[in-house]
Amino acid sequence: MKLLRRGGSDESADHEVPVPEALPDGEAAAAAPKVTTGKGRPTPKRRDAETRRRGPVAPAPMTAKEARERRKAARKSQSKDQRKAAAAERRAAASERRNRMLAGEEKFLLPRDRGPERAYVRDLVDSRRNLVGLFMPLALLLIMSMFLGPVVQQYVTLAMFLLMLLMVIEGIYLGRLVNRKVRERFPDSAQGGFGLGWYAFVRASQIRKLRAPLPRVKAGDAV
Repeated sequence: MKLLRRGGSDESADHEVPVPEALPDGEAAAAAPKVTTGKGRPTPKRRDAETRRRGPVAPAPMTAKEARERRKAARKSQSKDQRKAAAAERRAAASERRNRMLAGEEKFLLPRDRGPERAYVRDLVDSRRNLVGLFMPLALLLIMSMFLGPVVQQYVTLAMFLLMLLMVIEGIYLGRLVNRKVRERFPDSAQGGFGLGWYAFVRASQIRKLRAPLPRVKAGDAV
């Protein structure tokens, strides 16, 4: 394409202006600059996204009655097989917790049994042969003696009175012993006094195989 000067002369040097050639549609689309546009909103956190997927969570029950009603409603919404599976799962979980409690794992123990001082007291009691351990067998013997003659009842009652007096004396001695041992082993501990002595007495009065947590030491072992 030629452009003429204003004077109409075409003798001057011509200036050619390049004209872009037309590209095919596919090449033109590929050559066009790509523009990335934002979503217009911030990316949600993973916790918020999971909450939206799960839906709203019901508030915790305020009373035991409300908790029972929720359990009943949940059972009604389940099939018979689902209820059996849930019951079996609950029994298995309860059995697992009990086994770990009997083994002495700290987080599965009852509040009264937690702490290194209480574990040490249990070991002290379990390592001794305590007279107070005869309390439950003697109570059973007293009940059985009621069906015997009055003369036998009299002798049994007298013998049990003497044994119970000895058990009280041993309980006082055991309470003082465990308090002294605990103060020596744990000088900075706040555990002690009547509560610790009563804890030792109650454990010593139980049959060895029925104690919970189970004994970790044998009778006669050094603690």
